Amino acid sequence: MGLNYQKLDQKVRAYMLDELKIDIEAATVYISERLNSIGKASYIDFLRDAMESGNDTTLASVIRNGHLNAKESRRTKNGVTLVSVPVTAADTLSEGEFNRYYIRALCREVIEEEQGQLVVYRAKAVSSPRIESEMKIGTIVDARSLLRDLRSNIGVDTALGLPAGPNSGLSVRIVGVEEITA
Repeated sequence: MGLNYQKLDQKVRAYMLDELKIDIEAATVYISERLNSIGKASYIDFLRDAMESGNDTTLASVIRNGHLNAKESRRTKNGVTLVSVPVTAADTLSEGEFNRYYIRALCREVIEEEQGQLVVYRAKAVSSPRIESEMKIGTIVDARSLLRDLRSNIGVDTALGLPAGPNSGLSVRIVGVEEITA
């Protein structure tokens, strides 16, 4: 089950697609090493399709359907070993990357419309939430700083910690000033 995106409307989808276009032109789209060669070649199209009319769940479903490697290298204290790619790999990749573009889109909306603010919320229930994630819920985030951070930290943890690492279940939502002061 994917994240609960509170504002995944056509305007947000258009901003997501525009952010993807920016990354394509800059050759900065994150392509996971867990994807097989066909998955790597098709990933941008899969991501674009999900942005146009799906979500992270539909993206994961496509990726899971024959586009992941079966094994990956893992460094251990005894060297490198081959291990099975986790069964959750498609979900983790899809939630993380779709959410990053969703957050970038919300940043753009707040910046360009000059109204509202971004606040962190739990977009997916998790059985054992990390303390660091729990502490972020309700935090107001500067849209310009977050957008800059997400654009420059592709496929890695961001300086602002949003989203808060793989499987955190955190995202942001737009709130009006009246909601913040209430």
